[in-house]
Amino acid sequence: MSKLERVPFEEALNLTGYGKFNFLTCLLSGSVIMGMCFELFSVSYLVPANACELGTTSSQQGLMAGMPLLGVIATSHIWGYLADTRGRKKILCISMSLSFLAGACATISPDWITFGILKLLSSGSVAGSFALAFTLLSECNPEAKRNTLLLLTGTVFFCCAGVMAVIAIPVLPLKFSYYVSALDIHFNSWRLLNLIFCLPCAISTCGLFFALESPKYLLSVGKEDEALEVLKTIFVINNKKSREEYPVKSLALNEDDAPEAVKGFWASLVVQTTPLFKPPLLRNTILLSIIFVITYLCLHPYVIWMPYIVDGFMRSVERGETGLTLCQRIEAAQYHNTTMDEVVDKCALNDFAMTMIFGVYMILAVINTIVSILVNYVRKKTLLITVQVMCGVAGLVVNNTSLWYLTAIFFIIFISGIINFSFLVTFSVDIFPTYVKAMAVCLTLMVGRGSAVVGVNILKAMLNTNCDVSFYVFPSVILVGAALQLLLPGQKPKQRKCLET
Repeated sequence: MSKLERVPFEEALNLTGYGKFNFLTCLLSGSVIMGMCFELFSVSYLVPANACELGTTSSQQGLMAGMPLLGVIATSHIWGYLADTRGRKKILCISMSLSFLAGACATISPDWITFGILKLLSSGSVAGSFALAFTLLSECNPEAKRNTLLLLTGTVFFCCAGVMAVIAIPVLPLKFSYYVSALDIHFNSWRLLNLIFCLPCAISTCGLFFALESPKYLLSVGKEDEALEVLKTIFVINNKKSREEYPVKSLALNEDDAPEAVKGFWASLVVQTTPLFKPPLLRNTILLSIIFVITYLCLHPYVIWMPYIVDGFMRSVERGETGLTLCQRIEAAQYHNTTMDEVVDKCALNDFAMTMIFGVYMILAVINTIVSILVNYVRKKTLLITVQVMCGVAGLVVNNTSLWYLTAIFFIIFISGIINFSFLVTFSVDIFPTYVKAMAVCLTLMVGRGSAVVGVNILKAMLNTNCDVSFYVFPSVILVGAALQLLLPGQKPKQRKCLET
């Protein structure tokens, strides 16, 4: 059988078929995202639970809880650069293994400073994993399936966030305590929970060891023979045929040339970053960065403080209070903690609140799955803007009803806007060329998460002093973001093509 010469990469990838390899790649990406989620959000459960043993004050707890976000902001750019210059698989493997080691060491922390530093290191290590998993997944799957698979990773993320609450409910109340004299610590339930949260990083590291490098990355750095060998391996795994039956002889990337290689880490880092801030990529870099800032600034804070909001809301509903808005219920909960709540251990987490958080995340997972299916039939840009507008409108009206069930519905619609986090990453994956793709994804995510630090502090202060205003300001800015999204490049839904060879 004659071989095809200079086949565009996307067509060559389509010719590998869709099957077992793609399923395993999705599974691996899911484990990476689970490791990232468990590591970054573990402090939400560990910091309150270890407060008594480590004797932390409220400000010290705030510092520990902020360490993961600081770690992500500090190192995302570096991980993106390394992935674009050293390879997706290799850097992901290093990232996840370092995160596991630092996170596991936090289990034996004798004080809050050590715990905070180790969490900073573990989160900094895992900082680029979400973007790199996205990139690897996009470069190893056919174009017709790509958007759906990328968006389904958001479903994995939401499920993982919900599962964390389910794991914490039975583990944290355990009463065992073993004194370790060499370290002068007591090994107890919160330390066990920390170890459990580290396991996905270890599992994904093992999986990455056996994974294939991105063929698109190999082609982009001039390793055409290696890229072709990877494509042949994918073809064999998916179709159970011999390597000789793969009909492609040579590949063509059909992208802009990568910048020339330079010596020195910092010089190379600058050269790798510069194209993002020069035409023709400058417009998309600025536009996506602004949209990321708006989305993270206005929605991520509600994710962080969701346990606080949901707990106050449900306590008010349980007491049978009527005729109250969401903010009035949150305020009522603050002034009602003078009876039964005083007898609750100050270091215990509320099981009912965690159960409700699990339910909210499962609803978000279902919504994200539905949207991931719709992307095959509706323009991705249209879905992005529709979700953003619905989110903004729901946020504006959520505090204008005294019917608790309507409040709950509007709040879930409002918080469902976080599925646009995944949507925006897919735009970064599609818009930027391979040689700066991982860098672009990590950089735009870093900018967005940086704005989230500001939003988290602003929202907490407003929930205590100007709660009503917060549900006008943040949703209004979200609607501004929807208007800016109109400027993003459009893309028609992909149609399946039958390739004849």
